[in-house]
Order: sequence, then structure tokens, then C-alpha cells
Amino acid sequence: MKSVSRIFKYFLNLIPRPWLISLSYAVRPFIAFFLRGKKYEDPIDGRTFRSFLPYGYENPRDNVLSPSTLSLERHRLLWLYLKNETDFFSKNIHVLHFAPEQAFYKRFKNLSNLTYTTTDLNSPLAEVKADICNLPFDDNSFDVILCNHVLEHIPDDTKAMHELYRILKPGGWGIFQIPQDLKRDKTFEDDSITDKKERARIFGQYDHVRIYGRDYFDKLRSIGFNVEEVDYTNIVSEAEVEKYRLAKGEIIPLVRK
Repeated sequence: MKSVSRIFKYFLNLIPRPWLISLSYAVRPFIAFFLRGKKYEDPIDGRTFRSFLPYGYENPRDNVLSPSTLSLERHRLLWLYLKNETDFFSKNIHVLHFAPEQAFYKRFKNLSNLTYTTTDLNSPLAEVKADICNLPFDDNSFDVILCNHVLEHIPDDTKAMHELYRILKPGGWGIFQIPQDLKRDKTFEDDSITDKKERARIFGQYDHVRIYGRDYFDKLRSIGFNVEEVDYTNIVSEAEVEKYRLAKGEIIPLVRK
């Protein structure tokens, strides 16, 4: 698996993300067939494997990328939470999904109960090309907003959060996952670091602009959101954490307006 990890690291750093998304549709059936087994399960499609794939730019994490849906720990955690703890799959709701993940895109789009809109500046899966800091949607437009691993890319995340609050309906809710260091009290930013390799080393990815700490939740509250810090890995069993390859202790930021 070390050779596989090196190959993945090379391609993840070499190929632009939109190209990777398009290429993955052709490649993943072959990888999923090669890794078929019974040890681990992707709860999004129910398929099982002897191993997941490594993933990461500077320091790839072993056994985290599902060969079938290309989901990571955060995607599988979110799927389980939406399925088991919300009415996302049954209630008629208007949903806005930022930077839609491959693991979810077609599944959410095919749900008859959802009026489903996708948006991003660059993603080939986005129907509405838009800047999160200047969104083309009316106030109070959406019942649910999914904005996962987006805000760490946005220089003015305060303005983005205000836009998210503006377009969410009163009584609506959202999940705004971010890469987060829960050992940090304060979010770290340094605009003077411009070298891509150095940014990847410090921030985890060359196009990230900060490392969020625990103060992320309070920043959302300062915008006006009610925030619940959901540790769903503490609710599911240890066996499920391992079987689904979840990140123990990862927090789901559940916001309400």
C-alpha cells in the first residue's frame, strides 16, 4: 500500500481538482473491483472492501478514501448523521450544496423530496457558478445549506458566513464542516506565507488560508447562528467507527437560524 500511497500523492498534487473529479469517474470502478472484500464498509453505497485508499497532499492518511464513492471520513460521517438523525431524506426541502462532493451529488439530485441546487466557482458539478461572498440568491431562500470544507479556502470567511446566514430561512439549518484542529483554541492565519509548498506544510493544503481552532463555533455564533457541536462518533459504536473508517472525535457543526 505504500507504493499506492506514493502514486496517489503524486497525482493529487499534479492534477488540478476539476480534472481529478472528471478522471475519477472512469478509474474508480476498476479500483473498487481490485479492493473488494469484507473488512470495511462505505455506508453511502453499502459496498465492502478489504481496504480503503490513502488520501492527503503532504501527509497522506492511510485507509480513508472509499474506492466506490470516493468518500472520506467526513463524508461518511455526514451521511450517517443525515440518514439517522435528520429528515433530510424524507421532508420536502430546498437545499443548497456548496462544492458538491461526488459521493453525494447524484444521490442527492435523485431524491424526489429535495429541491436541490449546487453552487461553486470552479466545480464541474456546480449548476450555479457563484462567489460564496456574493451569492445570487434571495434572502431566506433555503431550508438546508451544506457547506463542507469550503470556508478554509475563503480569505474573507466572515463575509461568507454572513451570506450563508442571509440566504438561510428562519428555522432552517445547515452543516458547515471544516478541517479543524480541536487542540487549538484560536484559528491560525498568516497571509505572509505565499509559497505553495510551505502553505501545504503549514495549512495542510496549498489553497487553504487558515487552520480553524475551537473558536470556529463562536465565530459562527457571532454571525447569528445557533450552533450545536455534534460529536457523532461518540454516538455510534467503536465497531462502526472502525468499519466505516470515521475520524474519531470529528465534530459536525450544526447551525440553525
